[in-house]
Amino acid sequence: MSSVNTAILFPGQGSQAPGMGRRLAESSPEFMELWKMAERASGLSLREIYWESNDVTLMAETQNLQPAITVVNLALWLSVKDRLKPVCAAGHSLGEFSALAAAGVLDIGHILELVSVRGRLMAEVDPEHIGVMCAVIRLSQETVETAAREVSERTGKLVRIANKNTPLQFVLSGHRDAVEETAERLKSDNPRVKIFPLAVSGAFHTSMMAEASAEFAKLLDTQDWRAAAFPIYFNVSGEPLTEAAAIHAAVRRQMTSSVCWVDTITRQWKNGVRRWVEFGPQGVLTRMVRPILVASNVEDGSYATVHIPNIDAVQAFEG
Repeated sequence: MSSVNTAILFPGQGSQAPGMGRRLAESSPEFMELWKMAERASGLSLREIYWESNDVTLMAETQNLQPAITVVNLALWLSVKDRLKPVCAAGHSLGEFSALAAAGVLDIGHILELVSVRGRLMAEVDPEHIGVMCAVIRLSQETVETAAREVSERTGKLVRIANKNTPLQFVLSGHRDAVEETAERLKSDNPRVKIFPLAVSGAFHTSMMAEASAEFAKLLDTQDWRAAAFPIYFNVSGEPLTEAAAIHAAVRRQMTSSVCWVDTITRQWKNGVRRWVEFGPQGVLTRMVRPILVASNVEDGSYATVHIPNIDAVQAFEG
């Protein structure tokens, strides 16, 4: 498979797991140091939270999760990067910052500082948890968008699609009342729909993150942005970018824009990608590849997906 055009993928929130990254870190001083760097940047006891605690609520808190999952993603990538030459990369929401590091746009130390601040700002912007998110599965984008728009127009409150994950999987985000009303309407009209709340601390990827986004942009503007070593397909449009200024602009918009994941995978396929390798604990993104390509009439067997969640998969990976 080494000659196959390969995209590398990095997940974000929702992909965490208890004990994630521990065995890999304990096998290498380099990877243990990444955890220590993240703890210094965030001021949090991340190893205690993810390696010693069984508190899944604590693990899901965005200020804890953002630096921790970034460390896991990058340690897994660094473990195999000498055996893999990707033609492009992408990251889902938070995962985009792992992609920036993998492509050499920003140094890992700066990335860990950025995601630590990002997590704190996103947690602090909605202390009363006015905003929520929920996943909607088995409905078309048009159906979900229509319900959200009508509820928003009637109530004057925000509800919109924040994540376009597959052709039949979306995430609604906005004011709690509006999101819940939209979900109830979709349930009543479509008995087969699956809807479940997400364990997040706010209405991510909406205008409710505007204050946090503006504050975060000030920090982004201080970074030394470099051209990417290979194209990164960005959440805000699903389009590939390599030029430093364009990447900077896309990242500035990310926190308040929808995640265009369907467009990302579809465009990677059209541009010649035939294998997707995901670095992260749960395999969330590789499971999305098939339904996206099926909707484009791409046959099974014409592409491959690989998930690298731990040290065992790292050791088995052949590039």
